[in-house]
Amino acid sequence: MPRKIESLFIPGPAGRLEALLEEPEHAPVHAYLVCHPHPKYSGTMHNKVVYRIARGLRRTGAVVLRFNFRGVNMSEGEYDHGKGEQDDARAALAFLRARYPDLPYSLAGFSFGSRVILQIGCGSPEPKPERLIAVGFPLTKLWFDFLAGCTLPKHFLLSTNDQYSPVPQMEEVFATFPEPKTLQLIEATDHFFEGGLQQLEDAIVSLVQK
Repeated sequence: MPRKIESLFIPGPAGRLEALLEEPEHAPVHAYLVCHPHPKYSGTMHNKVVYRIARGLRRTGAVVLRFNFRGVNMSEGEYDHGKGEQDDARAALAFLRARYPDLPYSLAGFSFGSRVILQIGCGSPEPKPERLIAVGFPLTKLWFDFLAGCTLPKHFLLSTNDQYSPVPQMEEVFATFPEPKTLQLIEATDHFFEGGLQQLEDAIVSLVQK
């Protein structure tokens, strides 16, 4: 599918943030910010799951902004244990919304990035995002009390063999989250959706087009 790609730098709270802005073939109908996995474990905006999320969203007619958190590749600054990374995401989102002020917007993220988008999305001022898409939301060693009062539409996509979010544990935790919410399992061999990347991309397209 033809796409328009713009490499750019976004002003961030700890320095410039390296980013990619991708438009669909036709005029975009929605704007998405997509966040990547953990910066300390080789997470970047070029991660294969992040790429598939972005491509799936673009297939639905969305313009997609991916970026590298502080300290990753050409983004300035240093890792800040999640707090600064939330500020990075807010800066990237502000850029995206200023660039496309008339489009509705939503957030998506993978692993560490899914946690970031849920935190900033659930606490966002008006107008709030239309939906939050959390792919591979990690439960191991992480707290998630911030979701207790989040009534935005939340969509979780999880590998059937995710070592950081085992299905039985995720199902138990998911039951405590407020509506509206969905949980979809993708047949894959690990947290990175090995063997299930196309199914993940197609699931995102179906989810957005409902």
